[in-house]
Amino acid sequence: MLIKNLNPYISCNGTAEQAIHLYETALGAKVQEIMRFSQMPCETIAPEHHNRIMHCMLAVGDRTLMVSDGMPDKPAPVTGHVSIALDFADLAGMEKAFDGLAAGGTVTMPIGDAFWGAKFGMLTDAYGVHWMFHYTVPKE
Repeated sequence: MLIKNLNPYISCNGTAEQAIHLYETALGAKVQEIMRFSQMPCETIAPEHHNRIMHCMLAVGDRTLMVSDGMPDKPAPVTGHVSIALDFADLAGMEKAFDGLAAGGTVTMPIGDAFWGAKFGMLTDAYGVHWMFHYTVPKE
């Protein structure tokens, strides 16, 4: 078996567009592709849901993050059992992203020294997504 990619997929309940804007601002994400429910070839989606995000691909660094509002009649769980781990090349970039995603969210572990020689922190963003932040401190 060959797996070509493994991409996290965030399911929202009508807040995907706001989450996408947050990830653009806080993580420097770039929208690669976006489809709305109005683009579906069938007419089963009520007009009030046409602007919801059916699928979005975001480039975050050289990785892909996917976001969707999901089907209007099948709400996503408010929180899940998965965290998205981000490994940063620079501490200042990590702190900026952490602060950006923490806005409106809940910090569960502020960025601090980790026993394995890193800076580490965790939070849940305003959309219920769990994030882990890691930066390896260079050895002197």
